[in-house]
Amino acid sequence: MTNSPFVIFQKNCDEAVLWAVHKLEFAGFRAMRTFDLQAARHAHLECACPHHGTAECDCQMVVVLIYQANNPPASLLIHSSGEASSFFLVNTPQQSIPPTMERNIQEALTLEIDIAA
Repeated sequence: MTNSPFVIFQKNCDEAVLWAVHKLEFAGFRAMRTFDLQAARHAHLECACPHHGTAECDCQMVVVLIYQANNPPASLLIHSSGEASSFFLVNTPQQSIPPTMERNIQEALTLEIDIAA
């Protein structure tokens, strides 16, 4: 995974996830939301946000698994704070994405980004 997002979308996380799933499915992928940070935090109310240092955190992180043909799923991380959502693809030796699939995902999520879902 790179430390830099490949796209930043000026919407809150829920809107960004809906938009991303729509764009991915339109491009022929299957996309499934598998993790939600705020839902996971409900069991740990005493935890402070590492970015803000407070329990009242507006950060959100969602993991979307992206499926295409016979490839293993790719993991898309969407991290947001406020009205900005950053998109990252997990591409490590342990969880690699075929180059064509990675390029197609990035194209699906960067073309016409100014169009609202």
